[in-house]
Amino acid sequence: MANRSREEAKEYVLKMSKEHEVKFIRLWFTDILGILKSFAITVEELEGALEEGMGFDGSSIQGFARIDESDMVALPDPDTFQLVPWRPREHSAVARMFCDILRPGGELFEGDPRYVLKKNLKRAAEMGFTYYVGPELEYFYFKNDENDPNCYTTEVLDHGGYFDLTPRDAAVDMRKETVLQLEEMGIGVEYSHHEVAPSQHEIDMRYTDALTMADNVMTYRLVVKEVALQHGAYATFMPKPIYGINGSGMHVHQSLFKGDINTFFDAKDPYHLSRVAKSYIAGLLKHAPEITAVCNQWVNSYKRLVPGYEAPVYLSWARRNRSDLVRVPEYRPGREKSTRIEFRSPDPACNPYLAFSVMLAAGLEGIEKGYEPPEPVEENVYEMPSAELQKRGIGTLPASLLEAILLTENSEVVRKALGDHVFEAFIQNKKIEWNEYRMQVTEYELKKYLPIL
Repeated sequence: MANRSREEAKEYVLKMSKEHEVKFIRLWFTDILGILKSFAITVEELEGALEEGMGFDGSSIQGFARIDESDMVALPDPDTFQLVPWRPREHSAVARMFCDILRPGGELFEGDPRYVLKKNLKRAAEMGFTYYVGPELEYFYFKNDENDPNCYTTEVLDHGGYFDLTPRDAAVDMRKETVLQLEEMGIGVEYSHHEVAPSQHEIDMRYTDALTMADNVMTYRLVVKEVALQHGAYATFMPKPIYGINGSGMHVHQSLFKGDINTFFDAKDPYHLSRVAKSYIAGLLKHAPEITAVCNQWVNSYKRLVPGYEAPVYLSWARRNRSDLVRVPEYRPGREKSTRIEFRSPDPACNPYLAFSVMLAAGLEGIEKGYEPPEPVEENVYEMPSAELQKRGIGTLPASLLEAILLTENSEVVRKALGDHVFEAFIQNKKIEWNEYRMQVTEYELKKYLPIL
């Protein structure tokens, strides 16, 4: 459908709605934190919604608008029309579409994360590039408290490890059902497997353009949770739900194409990386500390970004080394289009529209300014003495949300990527979150200090 005109896409939506007896259409969009928002319209309102959009109050949406400018319009993107597979279809089906947010006058709203990503993709297009991404989102399944559905525990469903073939249990069934529902919604899946930690799983979506993928990430997170609920469990994308074991990451594979040509590939280079790819890596490494607050936006995100749990904290790159921030997957002959780099610090609880935007902006900055990457580091960076790290000039990512916010606040790269509206609303929101967190008295403090002070 992506190659159709908007008029053709609208006709397709109306035809499919009639054929499948759709009664309700859910209109989806996200706030600046990447929380999915939704309201439903009936099929009778569909044609009008596709033409003019549907009005709503933006003042209640995080980071959207002040009370005095609250009127907003959600304009459905007909290319994102899909039937919702987890809703019963005995009497009528339910569909969904992602929306672009407009001001009442029809101009695009600069506070819409989808608009932010489109703006960054336009910058890439003006340089001749199409941005492709393939994120790997990890998550945990936990048992629901049967007596209190509002009480969330971290009781695991299995004790499997990486790629383990566990006996057929609830987790395996949930993962399988999730893959089937994603594919039913037009989202291609490449792999699904058990991850390193107990009850931790991963489903990898097929590489595609960044806007489609950001929509897919929002859909993926909801489908994973819906399927878990149907099985009497719950799923979480919280970066570090359990102390002492690996957290959940969102490693983002990415590349830039010109038409059908992968601009990251160079047959003569030892790493099979082009000048464009190396400058892109250099841009990511240089600006990684500044973009971390966007890619790792929660207080809890920094409980994952510590040495020793497979999450990268050092600003280095390499081919085989999974302790590096940027990894270059091994080239396989005849697979030039698969040449890509993997940015390993983001977590699956970020806003994908904003995270893809700042990663792309950092990489393009490297290309535009001709950044040179440092030497690759194939040794285990975690085991390097601090003197060696200093000698090699290997820096680190921020260690807390506060550190990350302060770096982002002074970043011209991030301000330009997000635009003033989202940039300022995001920083303000994160400062409030940090202040709320730092005033909390935790169980750790009570256990450690109460008896001795």
